[in-house]
Amino acid sequence: MPRAYLACPACGAQVKVYRNPVPTVDIIIEMAEGIVLIERRNEPFGWALPGGFVDYGETLEDAAIREAREETSLEIGSLRLVGCYSDPSRDARMHTISTVYATKGSGIPHAADDAAGLDVFPLAALPPSLCFDHAIILQDYIRLKRKGLL
Repeated sequence: MPRAYLACPACGAQVKVYRNPVPTVDIIIEMAEGIVLIERRNEPFGWALPGGFVDYGETLEDAAIREAREETSLEIGSLRLVGCYSDPSRDARMHTISTVYATKGSGIPHAADDAAGLDVFPLAALPPSLCFDHAIILQDYIRLKRKGLL
């Protein structure tokens, strides 16, 4: 269990430690053939939406654009908000809150950075299991698309 207090290095006073969820972004990148999924290079292994942690001083939108470029080599345009996902158990490593965007991708997809592999999947032929809560996210995405809300 983490300590509830840290000692101030300057004066030795006890300073309370706060644990907060970590912000992340996930991106549903639409291509003519389907959506882009990456095969994760790091644990948990498997197929996932491109995405990652938001850097300090970075907007959610800028993080989505950066992560898409880093992991897929694609350029993305107007971001459409799909939703926010905050179940404390969505990532076994830590409590994260993900803001999820949908967008169109341009360029030739190529796995890079944290992605060991990459493929474009038609929505009707997604892998049977996805990392994190990405199956739930994609169900929401499909439902919103059918209703014409995305």
